[in-house]
Amino acid sequence: MTLHEWTVASALIERDGQLLLVKNVRQGGREDWSTPGGVIDRDDNTILEGLAREVAEETGLRVTRWDGLVYEVVAVAHDLGWRMRCEVYLAGDFEGEVTIDDPDGIVVEADFYDPTHTHGLLIGCPAWVREPISEWINERWDHGDGSGSRRYEYAVRGTRRSDLVVERC
Repeated sequence: MTLHEWTVASALIERDGQLLLVKNVRQGGREDWSTPGGVIDRDDNTILEGLAREVAEETGLRVTRWDGLVYEVVAVAHDLGWRMRCEVYLAGDFEGEVTIDDPDGIVVEADFYDPTHTHGLLIGCPAWVREPISEWINERWDHGDGSGSRRYEYAVRGTRRSDLVVERC
């Protein structure tokens, strides 16, 4: 079976010690929280260009400097026929005010949250979203030029969301 593959990027954006999270409404009305980002389009020249576009679309913020790759996530769901790779970058500087105008209609809320509050919001996220963000919040490892970035890999088994088994590899 050929897997449908796509690349996603996400941004860690902080202000006054708080992390920006967005509330997403998924197919079927399911809600979850994540950092802003999304699928990198073929029209995007680079991952960071696509990520900047996604952040602006979802939050109204314009990132003016990226501080580097913090971590990468790969999740493979053979039973469902997909493989997703996500690169997560730390925003060094940004401008603008948070406004919601997502052209995809997925992001319905966005705000900066104290790190102690983010764990509760992330509970409903898939493990491949929740675990890396939570670890980064707790550890704040050096990432610099990307040499200090981490890689997370997950195997997803099952064919229905309610029955999925997610294993960190």
